[in-house]
Amino acid sequence: MILLVGGEKGGSGKSCLAQNIAVYLQRKNKDVLLLDADPQGTTTDWAKEREENDELMNLSCVQASGNIRQTLKDIAKRYQVVVVDAGGQDSEALRSAMTVATHMLLPFRPKRRDLKTLVNVSQLVKLAKAVNPDMKVRAIIAQCPTLPSQVQRILDAKDACLSFGIEPLSAITCNRNVYDDADENGSSVLEVGVDPKAKEEIESLVAEFLGV
Repeated sequence: MILLVGGEKGGSGKSCLAQNIAVYLQRKNKDVLLLDADPQGTTTDWAKEREENDELMNLSCVQASGNIRQTLKDIAKRYQVVVVDAGGQDSEALRSAMTVATHMLLPFRPKRRDLKTLVNVSQLVKLAKAVNPDMKVRAIIAQCPTLPSQVQRILDAKDACLSFGIEPLSAITCNRNVYDDADENGSSVLEVGVDPKAKEEIESLVAEFLGV
């Protein structure tokens, strides 16, 4: 499995999702590698913090850039799951990863500036599907407000994804401090254990999307 987490707009929590999904899969006894293709190196920094914490299980992480198609094909022979953090930009790494990924997760915040990128993102998906027709692509509405009065914004965001041919997951993630707190310590919301709702969000996401 090659799971690509990417998109065209920064700030929607792609690195955070990649990290938490990787930890979830590792805890399910999968042999996981994180590949950081984001020039900002957020996931690489997170992995270093994790390595220094003796209470956490190490998670293999490498960096790559440019055309990473062959790199991914080679790595996929040695690991059960490769989780790719492609960052929030249209890049050569993102486009090349889309040609070999088995799964692609596209996080969008329920905000207009995020949803405006659906035009270009949907075109990227169409191009990738021409050479990689079996890639399973889903959107996830991320960093959602927790107020009940804001539910319609989340539903509208899902409808926007559907209008561009990108099916949204039923699962969402909400704007919770624990995501940032865990990230700063090289940890995940599954391991911090202070917010069961955040843990449930990741579990629901992975179960729905990957069936794990």
